[in-house]
Amino acid sequence: MSSIALITGGNRGLGFAAARSLARKGVTVIVGARRESAAREAVCALRDEGFAADWVKLEVADAATAKTAATVVRERYGRLDVLVNNAGISPEVVTVGIHEFGGPDIFRRTYETNVFGPVTVIEAFLPLLLRSDAGRIVNVSSTMGSLTDQNNPISPYYSSLLPAYRSSKAALNSITVELAKSLKNTPIKVTTVCPGFAQTDLTPINRQAPLTADQGAQVVVTAAMLPADAESGMFIDANGPVAW
Repeated sequence: MSSIALITGGNRGLGFAAARSLARKGVTVIVGARRESAAREAVCALRDEGFAADWVKLEVADAATAKTAATVVRERYGRLDVLVNNAGISPEVVTVGIHEFGGPDIFRRTYETNVFGPVTVIEAFLPLLLRSDAGRIVNVSSTMGSLTDQNNPISPYYSSLLPAYRSSKAALNSITVELAKSLKNTPIKVTTVCPGFAQTDLTPINRQAPLTADQGAQVVVTAAMLPADAESGMFIDANGPVAW
């Protein structure tokens, strides 16, 4: 049987590009999405290209839907080989409001998806990943979550004042480290990846990004298919390791 991969937010943008790129490698991909219509559309597009694809309803911050999705995957496939925590938001880019630094509501919304979401999904699917001979967890983060980069005046992102988004990705990076340590005696590898500034619907600005979603997805594929001797708990982009 081919490897089985679940991609959260896999119905569009970087998630769909990652699903298609993994499918090209012979992986059976499961699209995790909130809306059935969006999931079915994505799956139909993948199947039309001759790929093995499936879907599950998955609201990443909702423990009940995550558990139900895990049950569905267990019943259909018996295990999970790759989990890509791709779903993410950046509402402060488009939200207009009056605040001194960062509105608490924006932080809550951002963390609910970008931090609690991956934790919820990991908790639900870890038993299935432990059934795999070579489980891989890929957390889609950003160089904007690098504390080193945030404090670097020559970084192109230095002036991007997005405290909710940037700190949520820093938190996700820390989760990668802690999860890798907790799984050190298992075959599972955990990796944080930065896909670069790619054309997605994350923000209106992203639609004008220099990288296509397919180009950004390649680092996701790299992390999803790490060899057995690869190091776990790494932060990488297309050029290699990223400073924490």
